[in-house]
Amino acid sequence: MSTIKVFNPAGDAAGEMAFADELLVLDRGEQAVKDTVVAIQNAFRAGTASTLRKGEVAGSNKKPWRQKGTGRARAGLRQSPVWRGGGVAFGPHPRDFSVKINRKVHQLAFTRALSDKIAGGQVTVIEKFDLAEPKTKLLTATLKKLGADRSTLIVLDQYEENVLLAASNLQKVEVVSAAEVDVYSLLLYRTLVATKAGFAALTARMKTKTEVGA
Repeated sequence: MSTIKVFNPAGDAAGEMAFADELLVLDRGEQAVKDTVVAIQNAFRAGTASTLRKGEVAGSNKKPWRQKGTGRARAGLRQSPVWRGGGVAFGPHPRDFSVKINRKVHQLAFTRALSDKIAGGQVTVIEKFDLAEPKTKLLTATLKKLGADRSTLIVLDQYEENVLLAASNLQKVEVVSAAEVDVYSLLLYRTLVATKAGFAALTARMKTKTEVGA
């Protein structure tokens, strides 16, 4: 049975939450996590890098000088890749880097990544964020009490404007809804801080061992 620390809105300890080990998937899914992260990172790539081939560089096809008798190397055209200002040999061209991931593989990857977070004691639950103002110092003070003042993913059931604005100046803190959490985010941030409602919505997306083995 895994335990998760629970804090009240003020950031004080309010007990622990038990999480059944039967819901965790720790014996499989490593390859699914790797494939899913690669697919997500590939989706970030624009794929717009483009260079000109020698046939696309502006210029005539006239020989720079005659073939023989000059003592110089033979040259066919000024657009040759060996010349400065010529085309690029084997350069990048627009392409689609996207990789298809099956739904079951994606679900297994999410379950494994979240299971590792829970089993590793990297998940903290707060009853709710009670920020009177959208001030960064208020959120920072709360996260410090939770022991999550570095590299933190804050998961909410629904967006709260005060929390979102307060976190906007923190470089290593991201605020997302439970529905938007992906495998890459779970691995990128050291600590996951979720409201009770956000954590319930997050764990509802996990697959059980029975479903994974099916």
